[in-house]
Amino acid sequence: MAVDYQALKNGGFMRQTQKNRFSLRLKVVGGNLTADQLLTIAEISKKYGDGHVHLTSRQGVEIPFIKLADVETVKAELEAGGVNTSVCGPRVRTVTACQGREICPFGCIDTYPLAADIADRYFGRELPHKFKFGVTGCMNNCLKAEENDLGVKGGFIVAWSKESCTFCGLCVKACREGAVIRAGGEILLDENKCNHCGRCVKACPPGAWKGEPGYILSFGGLFGNFIAKGKRVLPIIRDKETLFRAADAALAFFERRANPGERFRAAIDRAGWSTFQKEMETVALIYPPLR
Repeated sequence: MAVDYQALKNGGFMRQTQKNRFSLRLKVVGGNLTADQLLTIAEISKKYGDGHVHLTSRQGVEIPFIKLADVETVKAELEAGGVNTSVCGPRVRTVTACQGREICPFGCIDTYPLAADIADRYFGRELPHKFKFGVTGCMNNCLKAEENDLGVKGGFIVAWSKESCTFCGLCVKACREGAVIRAGGEILLDENKCNHCGRCVKACPPGAWKGEPGYILSFGGLFGNFIAKGKRVLPIIRDKETLFRAADAALAFFERRANPGERFRAAIDRAGWSTFQKEMETVALIYPPLR
């Protein structure tokens, strides 16, 4: 019987150098696995692989040296242990994320729940080429959001209250962009310099600075044979509904504009960034122009 290697690859079984051996890529969302899932993966690796696993550069887990004859058995036993196989090929890939504000003191947004929502909505969707989402919690950018086709970076939309301020000056010291300055009896914010990092909010003892969490999106990042930094074409987004409208619009643009086998960045470059931005603004933009 002929082996459909493409179907196997689409389901996460990638051919190795060794004949009829596969490295199985598993579905991991936001870099999170439970201890029980890890035990299942270890057992499968020892039973059907060569006893080791590989951690990929995108928070994925692969079990190498799976035999062709064991493919269906491995899938069934993984599923029974709460572990799913991933996807390869021209579709939405694993969604990556840092730990976010639930764990990291610098975090501005809850990254894992957002990564899970993105995966539920888009994971495995067929597209002209592969498409990668990455979620990072703050301006420290541990997940390197701009390397992704669509990167999400957490930020704060900040506001200062004079009535609550003790004028200690910690916010001025905390701001790395020089956006917060003290002038007479006021603390001023230069919105042209503010990058929404939220350091002023986190540094303020009396809570005079308030921060509303938001999402900063970048589009068209690549890090492979061709390297390109994703670009920001929308203002900071205040709610998840608008974020998903923007993501829907980006994927629709990709499906409509890309040639077969063409990456998202190449499709944008060919159509023109001004064209892409106009389409994104038409669908997603409900806030004032980007500062």
